[in-house]
Formats: sequence, C-alpha cells, structure tokens
Amino acid sequence: MNSKQPHILTAPRARRLPGWLLVLPAMLFLMAFFVLPLVDNGMRSVLDTDGGFTLSRYTMLLGDAFYLKVIAETVLLSGGVTLICVIIGYPVAYFLVRKAGRWSGIIVFLLIAPLLTSIIMRTFGWQVLFARRGLANNLLVDQLGILSAPLRLTNSPEIAIAALVHVLVPFMVLSIATGLQGIDMRLEESAKILGANRLRTFFEVTLPLSLDGIGTGAILVFMIANGSFVTLVMLGGGLQTLPLLIYQQFNTTRDFGMASAMSTILLAIALVCLFLQLRLVRRRGA
Repeated sequence: MNSKQPHILTAPRARRLPGWLLVLPAMLFLMAFFVLPLVDNGMRSVLDTDGGFTLSRYTMLLGDAFYLKVIAETVLLSGGVTLICVIIGYPVAYFLVRKAGRWSGIIVFLLIAPLLTSIIMRTFGWQVLFARRGLANNLLVDQLGILSAPLRLTNSPEIAIAALVHVLVPFMVLSIATGLQGIDMRLEESAKILGANRLRTFFEVTLPLSLDGIGTGAILVFMIANGSFVTLVMLGGGLQTLPLLIYQQFNTTRDFGMASAMSTILLAIALVCLFLQLRLVRRRGA
C-alpha cells in the first residue's frame, strides 16, 4: 500500500497590483482635464500682455465697487437659491421617505426626469410660458380678459430665480432624502415614548440627524448656482453675476486674462463654501 499522499496542484498566487497603479488612470485623467487647465487659467490671470507678472486684474476686481457688487450679488443669488431649494426640497424629501410608500418610485422618476433634459430646453420652457405672447399672458389677456396688455415677466429677477430653483431643486431633494433614509426610526420612536410630540421630535431628533443631507444638497446647489449663466442670459432680469461677466469677457471683449481672474475668484468662492461645509461636518463629529 502506497503511503504517499497525492500531490495536489495549486494555482500560483495571484499577484497583487500596487495601490498606486489602481488610481493612476483617474489621477492622469484629473491632471490632464482638471488640474492643468486650472493651472493654465491661474497663469493667464497673473500675466500681462508682455508676459510679466501682474496682480492688477485682482486689484481691480477686489478694489472696484462695481466688481465687488457683482461678487456680492453672485454670492447672494447662489445663497438665496440654495435657501429656497432647502425650504421647498425638505418637505418633498420627507414625504418621499416617510409617507410616499409605493408611490416613492414615481416621485423619484418625476424628480430625475427633468435632469435628463438640457438646462437650455428647461429655461426655454420658462420663456414659452412667460413671454409677452406666451401661455400665461395669452390666458390672462385673451382667454380670461383679466389684463388689457401682456405683462413683461421674463425680464425680471424673480423669474430668473424661479427658473434656477426649478433646475436645482431635484439635487436638494435627492440629497436630503438620502440623509433621511439613514436615520434610525427607533430614535424617533424613543423620543415619542419619552413624551415628545411630533413637532418636538422633528426639531430635536429628525432635523439634526438630517443636517448632513441638507449640507450635501446645499453645497451641490450653491456650487451649480454659483456658476450658472445660461438661465440668466436667456431670462435676463438685470442680474449681474460673475459667470455673466466671464461670458462677456470671452465673447465680447476677448480679454482672456480678465476672464481668467474672474474664474479664479469664482473658484475661490466655491472652495470657501466647501471649507465651511467641512468645518460644520467636523464640528458635528461626523
């Protein structure tokens, strides 16, 4: 009887790739299409026509009253749109997570469906509705006879802000809904057992635990609104923001150095917003 055990062939151990090789394609992509363009944009903003170093453009942007007003209007517009999206989006997200039930899929589809349409087409829809001979004015003047002459609705800040909210509120709803889904329902039930009513439970348990979702939605909405110009160009309203000035610099005056400086300041505003969100999240211990 042969006492030798049969020899079992084993496959060679798989070689593990170094970790840096796994992230190398993404890093190269970001370097080529994100970091290098930003560096080039920054260099253009500090070089004069002769190739010398200058900060005159930043001195003008940060020292001139007109440009300071434009920067302030950009921040206020982005912040106002973000606040409106929070006010509108939180009830919708709460209903979606807690009350919708079998209708949640339809609600999510209705939220995502507009994102599949171009911003230009959605903004053009506002023109169709509120132009001087649009559907709203035709209804008020021709059909109902309430007005004797059509109203000029499209060239107003209110319509431009409403159109921005219409474009950006889905981002807020989905972000808040994600935060609400992560809340343990037993925490709310425990608060009710201890004597808290629904209102107190919401403000002391649900709302604080959903701040991460609100913060994520706020940063998304703020940064997109911060760089929006298509809606403002098409609907007007007399709003002057940095994206509009950058658009004018590239297409009208052809001053690429000034446009680069404006773009750098716009990027700095976005980075400050990200920094503030990071500080708030760390303060909450997340």
